[in-house]
Amino acid sequence: MPDSTRTSNRCWRANVLRLLALSTAVIAVALAFSASQAQADGDPASDVLALQPLFLPQDARVPASQQAELGALIKAAESSGYQIHVAVIASPADLGSITALWGQPQSYAEFLGQELSLLYRGPLLVIMPAGVGVYDSGRVLAADRSTLAGIRTSSGAPALATAAAAAVQRLAAASGHTLTVPNATPPTVSGSSHPVVWIVFVLGAALVVLAWTASLRARPLQLRGKSRPSV
Repeated sequence: MPDSTRTSNRCWRANVLRLLALSTAVIAVALAFSASQAQADGDPASDVLALQPLFLPQDARVPASQQAELGALIKAAESSGYQIHVAVIASPADLGSITALWGQPQSYAEFLGQELSLLYRGPLLVIMPAGVGVYDSGRVLAADRSTLAGIRTSSGAPALATAAAAAVQRLAAASGHTLTVPNATPPTVSGSSHPVVWIVFVLGAALVVLAWTASLRARPLQLRGKSRPSV
């Protein structure tokens, strides 16, 4: 094999190894960033409720059918003219770094409502094992709190989700909107929607394309070395 071909092969292998090492490093950094963001999140509920009306802890173990029914109930309330956001807090971990407000649903409802005030101004319901909290842009909510009196809460996210549904129905009814819990089919999840997963996938695909391109650039040199006619 000519020296030029050997050199080309060595360069090609070195480029591929560099790209593989770079892809591994990028994926590791992305995963580490994702983990650090999750650990450093000051208030997970505020992040979720800024985009959608229901916060349920990821590890809450609420049956998918019950999650779908609660989400459908909140949407039905909005369709009827009563918009509300709901946070189900099953453990101190669900508060992120705001664990000092664990066991204080009303204080946390006020804290969370103020955090969301730039994006959402409307009724906000918080359900904890210790009870129920409600907030609405700083309004005096004595009537709403009276409406929620007697809502039974207990440990366990499924029981809290049941309490949340009952509380939404009571608050909506007090505002003149009668709701029933709709039958809802859990959405089919075909894959992860976490943005970091997609970032890692796209970066990995891009690096594979780069490695493939580098190999194509190296191959003509090898082919020229092999196909050179003998004199």
